[in-house]
Amino acid sequence: MRTLNIFLLTLFLSTIVFADNPIIQNLYSADPAPMVYKDRVYLYTSHDEDKNTGGFTMQNWMCYSSTDMVNWTDHGIVASLKDLNWHGANNGAWAPQCVERNGKFYLYVPIQGHGIGVLVADNPLGPFKDPINKALVHAHGWDDIDPTAFVDSDGQAYLYWGNPNLWYVKLNENMTSYSGNVVEVKLTEASFGKRTVYNAKRPTSYEEGPFFYKRNDLYYMVFAVGPPSPEHIAHSTSTGPTGPWTYRGLIMTSIPKGAFTNHPGVCDFKGNSYLFYHNQALSGDGYKRSVCVEQFTYKSDGSIPQISSTTNGPNQVGSLNPYDTVQAETICWGQGVETEVCSEGGINVSNIENGDYIKVKGVDFDKNAIKFEARVSSNTSGGKIELRLDSQSGKLIGTCNVSGTGGWQNWTTVSCDVSGASAKHDLYLKFTGGSGFLFNVNWWKFTPEVSNEVEKNFDAHTAKNLNIKIEQSKKTVTLRLNSSSVRNQNVRVDLFNVSGRKIKSFLNEKSAQTDIAMDLSGIRSGTYLVKVVAGNSSITKAVTIQ
Repeated sequence: MRTLNIFLLTLFLSTIVFADNPIIQNLYSADPAPMVYKDRVYLYTSHDEDKNTGGFTMQNWMCYSSTDMVNWTDHGIVASLKDLNWHGANNGAWAPQCVERNGKFYLYVPIQGHGIGVLVADNPLGPFKDPINKALVHAHGWDDIDPTAFVDSDGQAYLYWGNPNLWYVKLNENMTSYSGNVVEVKLTEASFGKRTVYNAKRPTSYEEGPFFYKRNDLYYMVFAVGPPSPEHIAHSTSTGPTGPWTYRGLIMTSIPKGAFTNHPGVCDFKGNSYLFYHNQALSGDGYKRSVCVEQFTYKSDGSIPQISSTTNGPNQVGSLNPYDTVQAETICWGQGVETEVCSEGGINVSNIENGDYIKVKGVDFDKNAIKFEARVSSNTSGGKIELRLDSQSGKLIGTCNVSGTGGWQNWTTVSCDVSGASAKHDLYLKFTGGSGFLFNVNWWKFTPEVSNEVEKNFDAHTAKNLNIKIEQSKKTVTLRLNSSSVRNQNVRVDLFNVSGRKIKSFLNEKSAQTDIAMDLSGIRSGTYLVKVVAGNSSITKAVTIQ
């Protein structure tokens, strides 16, 4: 059952429906730490629980990811205090950071008052395990927070951390231990700026939340500045990984609805640069924060310009393909919905009520969409999914009925016809029905309008009997062509996406086999076109890979 705080959050969201910042709306997130891996940005955050305790309640770490910087997929909790058995704390899961090295992922996590731990996984989404069963660093009590790790081009890795001081160690190649002593960075006004209010314990503008990285030949330390409140963000640079540091100025000062804390994260992705931070825009409470992101361009001297906090966020990079299977928890903006662990794996959207909706930005219907499918479940009588373009009251292109399935995790696939969906639009999945919770959604996808016409001189008998089907197992996906008409002919099979780009080819030269297998393992789920050429004849059919 939703709490009063979630109800108030929903009311607040309804007043800012055209915004894209904050980027996470179904819960409170803070302390963003981006990691670019392959073609995706993974964003690790802390999690402010929705409790009125007069302080922070933080017990786990979350992960989100995006391929376009506007639609973010919720991967749920990737680690929690329970994954580290040596501290005995039930609160204090503060700012994390994850880095990759040699195919493994190292998540550095502070537990306030107990030091900094490290968790390791073979996948950016975990499962993360504690390889050392103790704190990696625990030298300064409550000041050992906000770890930031970086692997330099020469293979040497570093871990910085601290509030109100800044320390570092040189990590060993295993990333779970270090050599030498803990080194305290000398904080001077020349290196980290002048503090506006003198404090003997905090002699410079450096407060907390360091984020350490390298770009070209310059090393960056981006950090939270205090006071004033809300905390500002500034940066220093160096030509070496351990200094000397030179203060380069403030990055973000004017933060509407800013929390009394802040925590920066920076990354480059697909040719653009981004600054992550948090505010209290969704709650009005500095103990319940929300992550935001802005796009920026470095100055010619490598320094970072001042960046304004906006509700619009960055521009989309590319577009979203609706003909792939899209996880329902991939969201640009959501009102009212929540997420939970799904029995079919991953996360599903839950707690859907009448009038709730999900906005997915920049959906490219480059082919006319003719069908919509969704994986749903319901322990009530269900409801409807209205498919609308560009706003929650925009053009209606289809309505999908959802009936009860006998349980919140009893899944079935529903579908409906679609018309009027072409070109690029923001897609709104608007949920309607009676009172109470309606249904859950695991994933959705559209089917494009494609041609299954027989080409050239393939006769009707051949077309009818050329049966193209998908066979799947846990490890492989195999395409099979069952037709005696292809026997003893040169046969080529080409796989195209719906945009016409060739994905894979297979050649079977004068095979005596009736079945021709094309291994499609590693191909993403979605709708594809299969073109079979046998001799001087060909046929094209649409197939769906789950």
